[in-house]
Amino acid sequence: MSIDLAPSLATLPNFLAYFALAIVLAVSFLVVYVWITPHRELALIRADKPAAAISFGGAFLGFVIPLASAISQSVGLIDCAVWGLVALVVQALTFFAVRLLLPDLPARIERDERAAAILVAALSIGVGVLNAACMTY
Repeated sequence: MSIDLAPSLATLPNFLAYFALAIVLAVSFLVVYVWITPHRELALIRADKPAAAISFGGAFLGFVIPLASAISQSVGLIDCAVWGLVALVVQALTFFAVRLLLPDLPARIERDERAAAILVAALSIGVGVLNAACMTY
């Protein structure tokens, strides 16, 4: 008895296209986020500062949650890319909003203050979940 994988693999090109787009959007988000934050997340993470990893990781999750929704809800790659860019902008705006609440946020992250980092992560993920929910049709 043989198993016919052809039907299962018929959508492999679509999977690869969406996955490649997701990687491009995720890397784009990481580049933009590192660029807009005044503190140097990657250097702080390399220096073993958990606050930087917490806030950075939360922002990334806050982006990929709506990106996953965009992938599952989109009608095509361009539609997905547009909503992925919306998710990117929303997360950037979330960071700026948190800076309004905590104007000294970059210094607090650099000092490894985890309470500030947890707040950034929680708000980023929360906004990401709301963003994802709003992307359903």
